[in-house]
Amino acid sequence: MTEPSGTRGRIVMLVDNGVRFDSRVQKEAVSAAERGWDVVLLGRKPAGDQRVEWNIGQATVRLIRVLNPMKVRRFEYRRGGLRSPLAYPPGPLAAYRVQGVKAWKADLVVRRAVLSGRRSAWASAGRFALGAQLFMAKVAGRWVSFRSARTDSLNRRRKAMDGPLDRFTTAMWQKVLGDRAWRRLDPGVWDWELAYGPVIDDLKPDLIHANDFRMLAVGARAAARAKASGRPVKLVWDAHEFLPGMRSWGAQGMHPRWRPAMQALEHEFAPYADAVVTVSDELGDLLVQEHGLQQQPGVVLNAPMAHDASSRSSTAVDVRTACGLTTDTPLIVYSGLAAHKRGLDTMVDALPMLDGVHVALVVSDPELPYVVKLSRRAEALGARDRLHLVPYVPIEDIVPYLSTADVGAIPLHHWPNHEISLLTKFFEYSHARLPIVVSDVQAMAAKVRETGQGEVFVAEDVDDYVRAVKDLLADNQRYRRAYDTPGLLEEWTWERQADELDRIYSRLVSGD
Repeated sequence: MTEPSGTRGRIVMLVDNGVRFDSRVQKEAVSAAERGWDVVLLGRKPAGDQRVEWNIGQATVRLIRVLNPMKVRRFEYRRGGLRSPLAYPPGPLAAYRVQGVKAWKADLVVRRAVLSGRRSAWASAGRFALGAQLFMAKVAGRWVSFRSARTDSLNRRRKAMDGPLDRFTTAMWQKVLGDRAWRRLDPGVWDWELAYGPVIDDLKPDLIHANDFRMLAVGARAAARAKASGRPVKLVWDAHEFLPGMRSWGAQGMHPRWRPAMQALEHEFAPYADAVVTVSDELGDLLVQEHGLQQQPGVVLNAPMAHDASSRSSTAVDVRTACGLTTDTPLIVYSGLAAHKRGLDTMVDALPMLDGVHVALVVSDPELPYVVKLSRRAEALGARDRLHLVPYVPIEDIVPYLSTADVGAIPLHHWPNHEISLLTKFFEYSHARLPIVVSDVQAMAAKVRETGQGEVFVAEDVDDYVRAVKDLLADNQRYRRAYDTPGLLEEWTWERQADELDRIYSRLVSGD
């Protein structure tokens, strides 16, 4: 792939997801291409996704297949040893043994049934032999069940990593290897490097824009290879979240060593970044403290494009129409990630106390287990008919799509990363001119109180949420008038953010 004539240079953007549901990286790619950069956005190819390359605006999106043989750590391939000597070795053997004994028993039962009606001496001897074998099968079954239970117990302990030996080895690798400890704690990072690295090298970028910590490592190593070959490449690190403040991923199926590994990874490669951008001043301050950055990160808000309110795809509808509701039906909308920590339980539990009010959850997949659980909860409360589950829409449609609701909800729980930034949905609701009900997370609660565009409630307090929603519905237009403040929405546009990003790109590539 050669660089087209007339471009300002090639930018390769990196993200560790399938791109489709990541509005920030899509907007980054589109706006950079509009400003004359040759942009290739590399993402991970999800299982079952048939498309591997397409265009968004003038930017190219390319999905890469990432094999993950190193996702399983070496100790997970080992036998139980002294910790659990009777456990089966890793792999399918335990399940095979359990199923094999069941098959043996089933066969013996049928063979004995066949002989049960026969009266010959041979049949009697056969029944006696089968009875002895069935006894042996039962004994074997108990032994296999015992070993299988030991295997399950070993796997649980290896997953929890909370034993004295586990804590010791984790601390040992951190002490011995320091920032290089991720190589032992989570070697699966190499799978990303080996998949993305050759593609980046082949594209020969002038600048690499790495989104978040995993892609920071991939981008930093690619930049180092390019510089070693005599081709200077600049690296921009786009930090979306504060890694030490993220919720423990153990509860979400991630290995307990994942977070210390990623923190070590981030510490090792943060100095490679020629510029750092992030989503808020507060997060920028934390990154300076955490990594000793010499310059304050640039702030690029997750704001929507200014033309979102008037530019829609030909098939676009709005959320009220999608829910089949009339204009006089009160409607609260939530748009974004469906997770317990996002507070959607509060919205559902409040439905019996908000007579006639409907809730629309705009989520990536209405069949996600957590969303199904919310649906069942609403049914148990007798309010299932007032809970609507609708899928994501394209980023150019989201603002007008949301604009027909009465209230936009951001009912977050208190987690460090929830406290320090204005989320994408905050800006989307604002451009849709929706009154906002937000939990008392620091940054967004302060902004809502400052502008008067909504009400704040105590996080996870259903009664206080109900109070706030009733206030918003009682005088909806008063909260909407906050958006008439001169310059407010103009400041919260992606175009303003893209200009800042473009200045950073230009400065780095030109060497000014």
